[in-house]
Amino acid sequence: MLRPILLLCAALALSPPAHAADASVVTTPQVRAELLAHAPEGVGPGRPLQLGLLLEHQPQWHTYWKNPGDSGLPTTLTWRLPGGWEAGEIQWPTPRKLPVGPLMNYGYDGRILLPVAVDVSTAPPGTSVRIALDAEWLACKEVCIPESGHFVLDLPAKAATAAHGALFAAARAAQPRSLPQAQATARIDDDALVLEVRGLPEAWQARAVDLLPETAGIVLNAAPVQASWTGAQWTARVAIDPQRSDSPPSMSLVLVGAGSSPGVQVTAAVTTPWPALAALPTSAPSASSEAFVRPGADVESGTGLALALALALLGGMLLNLMPCVFPVLSLKVLGFAAHADDRRGLLAGGVAYTVGVVVSFVALAALLLGLRAGGEQLGWGFQLQSPLFVAALALLFTLIGLNLAGAFEIGALLPARWSAVRARHPLLDALLTGVLAVAVASPCTAPFMGAALGAAVTLPTTQALAVFATLGLGMALPYLLASAWPALARALPRPGAWMAHFKVLMAFPMFATVVWLVWVLGQQSGIDGVVALLGTLLALAFVAWALGSPALGARARTGLSTLAIALAVPVLGWAWPALHAEEPDAATTRATAGWEAWSPERVAELSAAGRPVFVDFTAAWCVTCQYNKRTTLADAEVLEAFRAHDVALLRADWTRRDARITAELARLGRSGVPVYALYAAAGAPPRLLAEILRASEVKEALAALDEDTRGPSAALR
Repeated sequence: MLRPILLLCAALALSPPAHAADASVVTTPQVRAELLAHAPEGVGPGRPLQLGLLLEHQPQWHTYWKNPGDSGLPTTLTWRLPGGWEAGEIQWPTPRKLPVGPLMNYGYDGRILLPVAVDVSTAPPGTSVRIALDAEWLACKEVCIPESGHFVLDLPAKAATAAHGALFAAARAAQPRSLPQAQATARIDDDALVLEVRGLPEAWQARAVDLLPETAGIVLNAAPVQASWTGAQWTARVAIDPQRSDSPPSMSLVLVGAGSSPGVQVTAAVTTPWPALAALPTSAPSASSEAFVRPGADVESGTGLALALALALLGGMLLNLMPCVFPVLSLKVLGFAAHADDRRGLLAGGVAYTVGVVVSFVALAALLLGLRAGGEQLGWGFQLQSPLFVAALALLFTLIGLNLAGAFEIGALLPARWSAVRARHPLLDALLTGVLAVAVASPCTAPFMGAALGAAVTLPTTQALAVFATLGLGMALPYLLASAWPALARALPRPGAWMAHFKVLMAFPMFATVVWLVWVLGQQSGIDGVVALLGTLLALAFVAWALGSPALGARARTGLSTLAIALAVPVLGWAWPALHAEEPDAATTRATAGWEAWSPERVAELSAAGRPVFVDFTAAWCVTCQYNKRTTLADAEVLEAFRAHDVALLRADWTRRDARITAELARLGRSGVPVYALYAAAGAPPRLLAEILRASEVKEALAALDEDTRGPSAALR
């Protein structure tokens, strides 16, 4: 019964977005970017070919190296090349240090070319060959602006392309070089990494050397490096990041001598064991909690996993109270009243529903973990950052609501043999109901499960999947218990006309959810996106009514359905581009009264000036976020307490995908929103408040600011 709706929503959600017009140059107020090529012998097998993205920064703006440092994002290049061609990795020039307050970043300013070597194994069939590139970069000054461009370049296949040879030669000369005589080792000494390097250039000896780690998140980039020369050996001691997430067997580094360029690339094998990784929090503290997780805490006791499993089970049970989940579950449970004596059938249906729920949660979690392992910066709820997914959910809820209200019957839309299959296989119907319940419940999990989910994505894969499976089991547990407990089924009201009225009543929570999703889409795509979605919902509602209304005869249904489809096709064609578009004045860049946009640089700047900072990690699609925003965070006493303590209010809006916010959430041990972090003026680690925020909790945390800045931090990292 649910398969056609699910397939339609999947098709909408997975369709690729449209690209901008073809060009080899993209210009923004911050950066001019151009796709260049260097083929001095023409294009063909065995002939050298280099492509590159030239970035020309406006004064005081910069972009980032492959290890951006404490904040920022590296530039990424995605190529579309002819068959048989393969692009290599970016050949990164030596970056420079970019200090920002207490942070240290690595990147480029001025004019920089990021070259890529291309292996050409097949000759182009025509006189020219088309190269396409999708690039993303983060341009920063006092603020950071994510930018991207779609580039297209046509290369002559026979003639040489060498107009930019000097730029490619300069980029090649700026790359860190390997010295055959250079040898490096590393060892762990307490909380520091000690490097010993021999074979560096003689001109460097007895002079300062900068150390730039190629691997992010291992050492403290901003910590001072204690370095010395003993003859030809350079020794450096650099602090290890207590929140590091890896223990690599070797460290790749770029060393840059004072006044010289480019750098020297060395790889140092780590000859001693790494200390244990730091523990991450497994639950949100109460307002009065003074407990915090210390680096080196015991992470092998299993306590954290057990607590995450318990929270997942409880949170899964609470999901059944969500307005989009409750109608699905309640109608299935009420169906027990008509089959109270079929204990075996009820139990089998309950097990099938449970399997559908658990497998769907595990599959979604596996997708998230797989994408994160592949380098994607994603958190739980990432699916709602896509306007197309939000539109697909609104479509799904609208169709379910219309079906519950009696506007159309799904059975009338399906061939007779499909209906027969459903009648012969009720377990399939129960399993697909579980899949549907997960689809509509996934947006609601992060507010209830932020701590458990944040811990889950930092656990080994098998343990993380166990947390998500337990979340699914908790959601399915009420239905499973009802199907397995005959006394409960017999206690349900007897079938009657009231069940038809209850079914119609359940349509209204679905329509209320659609209203919320339309608002979410408006935050992402603006008023044009809202109008496009409403037009699409209207068109598809007309199609569903014309095809499946039980009040229409066969002849009327045929004529109306033809008309409905004829009207719906142009509406969908008109709406499609608007659903891809971003709102120019998006919520992520707007500041409401008393609040300003979040950035790591802004937090560092305010902390350095001695001001406490309160950060609201939020999203338009997060119901709990919006509840807290309109209650606790709008409370007059809370706002007065913020003013009395001179607290700066920052809002990190995760409505659309934002890799920097995702990374900051991961650093805080969270994987979804809401998250509320209070940073003391002295630069102590942030203190996290509960997801369902209370005014008393905020005021108590503010009252403890003086104590937090005087003594050992009672913060939760």
